[in-house]
Amino acid sequence: MTEIHALSESDRDEWLPLWRGYLVFYEEELSDRQTSLTFERLTDPDYPVHGAIARDASGRAIGFVHWLTHTSTWAEGPYCYLEDLFVAPDVRGGGVGRALIATVTEWAGEAGCSQVYWLTQSHNAAARVLYDKVATDTGFVHYSVDLTRE
Repeated sequence: MTEIHALSESDRDEWLPLWRGYLVFYEEELSDRQTSLTFERLTDPDYPVHGAIARDASGRAIGFVHWLTHTSTWAEGPYCYLEDLFVAPDVRGGGVGRALIATVTEWAGEAGCSQVYWLTQSHNAAARVLYDKVATDTGFVHYSVDLTRE
């Protein structure tokens, strides 16, 4: 059985390898400083970004989800952006990703959000099988301008 709870300082050592696995999956590199800052933000109750960690029946950390909200010009309530979702490779397909998404959608509903949305790479076929079951593909294409790189 999967248990999900809000990230806390005591989760850092088990969250970190999952975070690193997530970055490897997306072929990204972040500095140790940024990783520490990210975790500090996720566990700071006064910071407007949230995180949860999933554990299996033995208590092993097997996944995480991070999200935040923002106002929208298209809705009265805020939107909830599910920014990061990762499940350990050895337990994928077992309902952990679905449970993590459900955690966010439940939280967002209680927070008065109008919608939950996320992005994924078009070639992330395994994840998209789940996403197509729990959400609607809006057909939007994502563009980005990176202001931090020269």
